[in-house]
Amino acid sequence: MKKLILLPILALAISGCGNLDMFDTNFTYHYAITRWPDGTVKKIEIKQWADYEGEQIQIISTDGTIYLLSMNNTVLVRDCRK
Repeated sequence: MKKLILLPILALAISGCGNLDMFDTNFTYHYAITRWPDGTVKKIEIKQWADYEGEQIQIISTDGTIYLLSMNNTVLVRDCRK
C-alpha cells in the first residue's frame, strides 16, 4: 500500500519541475532584464547562460553577444507561455 502512494508522489516530484532538470540542475530562462551603470534598463533574449563563483553571470544572447554581468543588476525571467 505504501508503494502505491509513494510512486505517484515520486513521479510528480521528478516531472513537476518544468524549469529544472532534476539531475543536472539546469535552469531554463527566456530573457534577462539588466540595469546598466548609466541607469538604463535592457532586456536581453537568452540563448545560453552560466553563473560563476560569487555574483557574476555570463549571458549569450540570441544575436551572439556575450555579456558578463553582476547578478545584483540582473533578473532572469522564464516565460511560462513559451
